[in-house]
Amino acid sequence: MKYHFIAIGGSAMHNIAIALKEKGEDVTGSDDQIFEPSKSRLAQYGILPETMGWHPELITTDIEVVVLGMHAKADNPELLKAQELGLKIYSYPELLYEHSKGKTRVVIAGSHGKTTITSMVLHVLNYHERPTDFMVGAQLEGFDNMVKLTEDNDFILLEGDEYLSSALDKRPKFLWYKPNIALISGIAWDHVNVFPDFEIYKQQFVDFTECMTNGSTLVYYENDPVLKEIALQATKPTRKHAYVIPEYDITDGETYLETNEGPMPIEIFGEHNLQNIAGAKWICQHMGVDEDDFYEAIATFKGASKRLEKIVETDNTLVFKDYAHSPSKVNATTDAVKQQFPTKTLCVGLELHTYSSLTASFLKEYKNTLDKADEVIIYYSKKALEIKRMPELTISQIQDSFDREDVIVFTNADDFHAHLKAKQFKNHVLLLMSSGNYGGLDFEDLKTWV
Repeated sequence: MKYHFIAIGGSAMHNIAIALKEKGEDVTGSDDQIFEPSKSRLAQYGILPETMGWHPELITTDIEVVVLGMHAKADNPELLKAQELGLKIYSYPELLYEHSKGKTRVVIAGSHGKTTITSMVLHVLNYHERPTDFMVGAQLEGFDNMVKLTEDNDFILLEGDEYLSSALDKRPKFLWYKPNIALISGIAWDHVNVFPDFEIYKQQFVDFTECMTNGSTLVYYENDPVLKEIALQATKPTRKHAYVIPEYDITDGETYLETNEGPMPIEIFGEHNLQNIAGAKWICQHMGVDEDDFYEAIATFKGASKRLEKIVETDNTLVFKDYAHSPSKVNATTDAVKQQFPTKTLCVGLELHTYSSLTASFLKEYKNTLDKADEVIIYYSKKALEIKRMPELTISQIQDSFDREDVIVFTNADDFHAHLKAKQFKNHVLLLMSSGNYGGLDFEDLKTWV
């Protein structure tokens, strides 16, 4: 079949395009800007657009499916041409559903942890050479592409995102998947630009449970009261399995997970990751992996890309960076690092980057999330506020939101970088958290500062 991707440079979009190309399909695409690593990877597979921009002349009647990315607006000239020609137009979650109608669909959802849990499950399956189709939102060690689509595999493992599907489809992506097996890791308000209050956001997860197949299986984190209420009231899944944080111990900065065979050292740390492991174990068992085999594999899991990734380790200083940006993620990651390294000074550098985190009314959700940090540095770009057409924030607003008067705030990237460079790191852990790029911070340069 011939596919054309509008906004092919997106994280999921370019991986799906590559997966279809590897499957032998005819794939083209376009975008107005494509960044690394998408750019190099598309070029490697011969599907990088020759020129950037939108080219309606590329949209012809021989295209069987147009795949519309979230980056493309409703007035996109290629989209308008496709509509004019009456072509079949899918969002990428709709495309994945169409591909997986004959498979057992396993969907990992939740406000936090879904990428890591999906990666854990995929790591375990790969470790035991159990092939599956999949779509994961982060790069994982040992995998060239984070999407695989075949005709033969019985299962497809999907990271279920609650954000909107496309400019034409305002439903959350995960409502397309109609899972046979699903996990919800937790519910904490996010994406305030499309879900303006918590009740609206919560309803998306209610709808998710109701789009599951009849007689399906739902796995959920028991200690989230909002999630527990939704899970117990769900009618489509007939089997429901709750999980909690497993027993563990920390010795000399190493985490040991309690198993039937005794304490087992693991490569990752933090209660949020132990919670993720417990959920991943249930999913793997429903996919045919027994408990002992799960533990053998998960002991070698080093984490998904950008998730609590150690980038510097010296005799007295550690530096981690994490994709955390929502309040629940910021709180969980900060607590995890402080618990793992209680005798070190914890310095947090947090970039407020998303629409939600730059919204004054939402900032109050960050209250007490950085209480475990000894020092806090906040960076946000005034230019980002201008681009998003949002009102300016004040230093006092940010300090009040985090309930810390000692918060240092930078709005200029060079000043933020200079402050880090001038800082004396001694017996420190520097934890950098953002879904952005910290104003272009050079991590290779940073390694020479600490």
